[in-house]
Amino acid sequence: MDIDQARDVSTERSLALGCSEEIATQFIQLVLAGINREYPHSGKIWLESEADVKTPRELHPAFYGCLDWHSSVHSHWLLVRLARCFPKAPFQMAVRAALDHSLTSPKLQQEVAYLQRHPTFECPYGWAWLLQLAAELREWSDPQAPVWKLALEPLEALLVGHFQHWLQTLELPDRTGVHSNTAFALGVAFDWTQASGHQPFADLLRQKGICLYLQDQDYPLQLEPLGYDFISPSLAEADLMRRLLTPDAFANWLLQFLPRSVLECQEWPFVSVKDPADYRQAHFRGLNLSRAWMLEGLCSALLPDHPCMEILQLVAARHRQLGLRDMTEEHYASSHWVGTFAVYLLTHRGLQP
Repeated sequence: MDIDQARDVSTERSLALGCSEEIATQFIQLVLAGINREYPHSGKIWLESEADVKTPRELHPAFYGCLDWHSSVHSHWLLVRLARCFPKAPFQMAVRAALDHSLTSPKLQQEVAYLQRHPTFECPYGWAWLLQLAAELREWSDPQAPVWKLALEPLEALLVGHFQHWLQTLELPDRTGVHSNTAFALGVAFDWTQASGHQPFADLLRQKGICLYLQDQDYPLQLEPLGYDFISPSLAEADLMRRLLTPDAFANWLLQFLPRSVLECQEWPFVSVKDPADYRQAHFRGLNLSRAWMLEGLCSALLPDHPCMEILQLVAARHRQLGLRDMTEEHYASSHWVGTFAVYLLTHRGLQP
């Protein structure tokens, strides 16, 4: 084994830390059952005329399954991520066949054409996940990865352009806990810049993030969750700022941002799903998982003696433990997407390549 091969094996082992092959296989099976499932479908479609009325597969030949476009995109990310983590797993052949089926130049060129006609489609959540998929392919040492990466590049480049234009005109952040949340998208996009080396985009993201969030203080955590969140607006913002600020600056900012009462709490409320068939209520499965990875992200940027460290570690562990319950829930309300959040947490995606 040469040095590069040894490095690849070491990387794969570190990626898989916290996720067993058995659990990975269950997530892979859920995704493979969804990415070619055209219906039910809830994607947003802008109609200019009757000519625009087409099936999901006709509109989005690469990303038509999993209920909506963004879920299909991040389901493909899950396939790549777990294929990287478990290079010897039996599911490798099925994953590669699925990627070969979806990530072809003709299909992705049609996705490009659609997003050229509809430049705000899936802004910003779907854009962020497409860049996450592209980053995963960029970082994968597998011989097939460059083929899929090359096919995806035109869509990747288009969305970087859309993202930059959107940020240049953005005046106020979206502070909800659903797809339109600004901080989550900026954080994921910033991770892409670290994989791609796109410094102008990284500079714009840092400039805009600091402009939008640096002055925030004493965040009203008691208002969360809002409706049917799958993202914590406060934690998404903090998880973005730990990427954008120096460690010292972030440590000081966090003390001003979190309310003093957070240091007195033993845990933040865990949100349960009472009706697994309710598509909106199913969001709470993702909320607990995203809270866990964002809290772990905050801890990774702080020194052990930071005043917030102990409580953040306790709350992160609690959300990780409870959030990972029933992650292979078979109802489509959860199964079409929530595995992505579990894999993001289990493989430490926000903390390492």
